[in-house]
Amino acid sequence: MSYPVVVAYGRTACCRSRKGGLADVHPVDFSAACLKGVIAKVPYVAEHPEVIGDVITGCAMHINQMNMNASRLIVNRAGLPDDVPAQTINRFCSSGLQAISTAHNAIMAGQYKVAIAGGCEYMTGCFTPYDFNTYGDKWIMDNYPGGYMSMGQTAENVANDYGFTREQMDEMALESHTRAAAARKAGKLAPSIIPYTKEDGTVVDYDDGILADMDGNLKTSMEKMSSLKTCFVAPEDGGKVTAATSSQTTDAAAYVMLMDSDFAAEHGIKPIAKMVAFQVAGCDATRMGMGPVYAIPKALEQAGLKSVTDMDVIELNEAFASQAMACIKNVVKDPKLDGFQDMWDSKKVNPYGGAMALGHPMGATGAFLTSKALDYLRDPETKGKYAMVTMCIGGGMGACGIYELCE
Repeated sequence: MSYPVVVAYGRTACCRSRKGGLADVHPVDFSAACLKGVIAKVPYVAEHPEVIGDVITGCAMHINQMNMNASRLIVNRAGLPDDVPAQTINRFCSSGLQAISTAHNAIMAGQYKVAIAGGCEYMTGCFTPYDFNTYGDKWIMDNYPGGYMSMGQTAENVANDYGFTREQMDEMALESHTRAAAARKAGKLAPSIIPYTKEDGTVVDYDDGILADMDGNLKTSMEKMSSLKTCFVAPEDGGKVTAATSSQTTDAAAYVMLMDSDFAAEHGIKPIAKMVAFQVAGCDATRMGMGPVYAIPKALEQAGLKSVTDMDVIELNEAFASQAMACIKNVVKDPKLDGFQDMWDSKKVNPYGGAMALGHPMGATGAFLTSKALDYLRDPETKGKYAMVTMCIGGGMGACGIYELCE
């Protein structure tokens, strides 16, 4: 029986919004370049683009530059034939992972043989505050406080629930930058990056949110992090979360090509990996950061695996230090999980750094983390079999995907 396989993937560099390398580039342009780069990795598809059944682009904030059906505009900009369709989808922070699952399911259902899925986020121009007074639903505001609660406040709630200190969260943020700096210096972040060349000839080919120079020397410290002001709740009111212990706002795109395994074999295309599970779950929106803890057990069961210890690498999106720390503890006070606890090896979690250093380009994050995870599995020094990609989702959800290496 045939099944969907990953045959190519790639991403742009993750760049700081408003200040980074892609801030002055239209997102349709850098996303199209990324899409073309992924297609170029599979010569048969590059020569026969009409075989692409759909291009699915996740985007959490499809407004302004990402308005209309942005995925279709990206397909147009990439110069693909008019008969290549496209759709833009939104499951907020897991949009990119959802896009991959949607393509996977369509191939499983026999709708088409080839699909490209991923995401784009242009937080420089499309990440704007929501005007609750003008657009908010009164019933939600009166009866479901988590519905419109800021993500920062939910991070504060989780920090308080678990008794995390400001110092502990700063330590995790520093570790994220330390790992990312070491990974960039060692070339571990480079394999999946598709360079983008600007009109002036400038090449954007590295993740520029890491607080370190290219030799891995850190430009931050515990002392510097401890001096930052809290972002969401004043210190005198118990606030602990700062910009350093929050995911960076980021501009980036990432795509994954999936293909029917029989079709791949017929055309001599070597599979890289297969998605063996994808699950989403809901949770209390005022503690939305705990979403992965609810989604992970469902994904493990679907994959026929017993524990996160079966994973060789876990890409856990660091929306905030508090929620990442709580997910690694993997204990929640919820009768539905009956005190669920599964021991995580912290060395397997974000070995190349996480979103506090590399950024969280919301719609692209799932495909970006997929690229990171597959690069890790394919590295001769770290090669493994299973990778997990998981994240919390604004509004009170979690998503989890599990990949198995084919190579």
